[in-house]
Amino acid sequence: MAATKGELLVEVVHALPQRERSVRVSVPAGATVRDALEKSGLSPLARGKVGIFGRVVRTDTPLQPGDRVEIYRPLAADPKEARRRRAAKRR
Repeated sequence: MAATKGELLVEVVHALPQRERSVRVSVPAGATVRDALEKSGLSPLARGKVGIFGRVVRTDTPLQPGDRVEIYRPLAADPKEARRRRAAKRR
């Protein structure tokens, strides 16, 4: 898909343990992360945090050409608590 003049081509991705969904969308210049999520059809999956290239951003963040909007899954466990459990097992 090629972006037309005045439009941006971005990718929206959502990764699961077994598979990844990736949709390329063309949005108008000045569009936000929210706009790309809605156009991709993946907005219902964005219940938690979202980011651009691994950096958490708000959904009202403006997009740049070639951005990769990422939908993050909630953590299965608190990292600090998991570390405490592993340390306790070693004792």
